[in-house]
Amino acid sequence: MNEEGAPVIFEEKFSVFYYIFHKMNINSLIASVLPYMPHRLIWLFSSRYIAGTTIEDGIRVSAELNASGAEVTIDLLGEFIKTLDEAAVNTGKYIEIIRRFSSEKIRGNFSVKPTMFGLLLDKEICYRHVREVVMEAHANGSFIRIDMEDSQCVDMEIELYRRLKAEFPQSVGLVLQAYLRRTLSDIESLMDVHTEESPLNFRLCKGIYIEPAEIAFKGYEEVRQNYLLLLEFMLKNKIRVGIATHDKFLVGEACKLIEQYQVPVSRYEFQMLYGVTPELRSSILKKGHRMRVYVPYGKDWFGYSTRRLKENPRMASLIIKALFFRG
Repeated sequence: MNEEGAPVIFEEKFSVFYYIFHKMNINSLIASVLPYMPHRLIWLFSSRYIAGTTIEDGIRVSAELNASGAEVTIDLLGEFIKTLDEAAVNTGKYIEIIRRFSSEKIRGNFSVKPTMFGLLLDKEICYRHVREVVMEAHANGSFIRIDMEDSQCVDMEIELYRRLKAEFPQSVGLVLQAYLRRTLSDIESLMDVHTEESPLNFRLCKGIYIEPAEIAFKGYEEVRQNYLLLLEFMLKNKIRVGIATHDKFLVGEACKLIEQYQVPVSRYEFQMLYGVTPELRSSILKKGHRMRVYVPYGKDWFGYSTRRLKENPRMASLIIKALFFRG
């Protein structure tokens, strides 16, 4: 066996190994084991999807994305805190982030997870912390997107958005998840604060948290169809929407809806995660659509990565591939 043939043989053997793992459906088992593996191994996978650990890493990656024509939304990692002292620290960090990114002239805005500011500890203190962050963004001509978390948080995060929008109508938006059965009624209930001068502003994603079938669609096509139903409702009603998907089919259908309703570029944009489907991202930009890339960074990258695994065990097979072929 020569050196040229060795990698091919190894890849063939690994393909058999991976096929067996896939058929045995043990992604959940792998996901439960990986968090206990050395951080360096997990970083082989994570580094493709996380800008780094420092604010300088976030700025560097954001500047590169700006140069490619994309805008960004910045996410400091570290949700589901345990103490309110951590919430105060995170508020200070986000204020620093807004000031630094603004001074560096980065074209982008900022995403916040309310659990990072104490939502599950004291929702009123959380509101005050997030309000302080939104106020700083507003003063810098920027924008805060409130990320949607798991089902225990949905009502509180909608309430948080409603309260902040009343004071900062152009400076705050919300994420909605297409796999939740309740989402259309949530949009309809918010239409009372939707005006042409101050429209509702949503990011629409599929959703990744594991939820019971009573509250969430489970079928792949079911989620797709509900996504398009929600998107059409938003576009018809002149809601500003970030079309957050890496699904080529949904991108194509979204483009048809944009054309059908003659939606101006100011009322929509496509959004993608850093490191995911860069070719599709480039093709969307080349067609003249706006693109925003979600850029996570921070010292809690390991916690973020392992939480994503617990929420979506299917990612485990991607990590196994990464450990063999990227490592």
